[in-house]
Amino acid sequence: MRSGFIWGGRAGTSDVESKPKILIADDAQDVVDLLRKRLRFEGYETIEAYDGEECLLRAKERNPDLIILDIMMPKLDGYEVCRILKSNRKTAYIPVLMLTAKGEVESKVKGLGAGAQDYVAKPFNYAELSARIKSLLAVKAAREKLVQEEKTEALDQMMEGVVHELRNPLTSIGGFARRVLENLGAEDSNRKYMEIIIEEVSRLEKMIKHLVELKTAAISYKEPESLRAVMEEVRNQFQQWCDAEGVEIQMDLSDDLPVICIDRENMKLALSHIVENSIEAMREMPRKVLRVTSSVDEGKVEVSIEDTGRGVPKDKIKYLFDPFFTSKTSGPGLGLTFALRIIQEHRGTISVESEPGKGTVFTIRLPVSRP
Repeated sequence: MRSGFIWGGRAGTSDVESKPKILIADDAQDVVDLLRKRLRFEGYETIEAYDGEECLLRAKERNPDLIILDIMMPKLDGYEVCRILKSNRKTAYIPVLMLTAKGEVESKVKGLGAGAQDYVAKPFNYAELSARIKSLLAVKAAREKLVQEEKTEALDQMMEGVVHELRNPLTSIGGFARRVLENLGAEDSNRKYMEIIIEEVSRLEKMIKHLVELKTAAISYKEPESLRAVMEEVRNQFQQWCDAEGVEIQMDLSDDLPVICIDRENMKLALSHIVENSIEAMREMPRKVLRVTSSVDEGKVEVSIEDTGRGVPKDKIKYLFDPFFTSKTSGPGLGLTFALRIIQEHRGTISVESEPGKGTVFTIRLPVSRP
């Protein structure tokens, strides 16, 4: 089974829109069964743990959005589990709602002192518990949105400085290196060093290009366009590269795709970055197939780009669109960040499913234009 996330919403956000994951940690089977049933009915994904040590293990493995934590549990009680969670950078910001048969003020104070965000005593009213869960998840989402906005602002400032400081020196270095290479004999041992310099300069020039694209991504002019035509242009753009790499392109695009309102050039760039990422992921793989399909579902046009590449581990998927994160052995890691920003600017979402050794599927969903 593939692991996946969905990024989307309005420009400037990257809120995960997949089902919120709630970890239920309680040694009482009936309580776990009840909460699992009710929470799944409300649309949450649930994870279960029956003692303190298992709770810590599941939290580390699955990175839940919220933990419902019983205090009286075997091996480690809820207080100790909460303290350990809050002392770990990777789990410190997961909201903890403590659940226990104890209703005394001292127990509440001790639980909140251990780092819990809220407290409900057994026997609980499920409507109240549900409201508290929604409140904690809303606070967590607001915090993540703020962090993302701060990252975006910092990235914009960084882009201006990097572009200004690097563009001219790189042009000079690359130009002089190419001139020196032209004057070296075919057997000169220095050729390989100059070729490495030129290759690295090209890589940095590509990063500068991506930074400029990111900076201008929000400036767009949208008009009704055929997404099928845009995808065919992207295929033609990469056809020669795919032929050289031995990548088979399979396209199954619907003939009746509705016209949608997009910035044609920006959307073409966004799709190109995703396709480029897929092609690079298939290097060294025995089977290289890039499959592109489209459909219309619930008022949205969907385009799926599937590869048979190396795949991405499930613990890395959530970082895939972060600036400078890369699952490749080299590269600036800005192409997918750019793609996400463009999709968000078009009020769309990108979902990613991946399995190491088998490949990755990117699915873009864009709203159909209204008359």
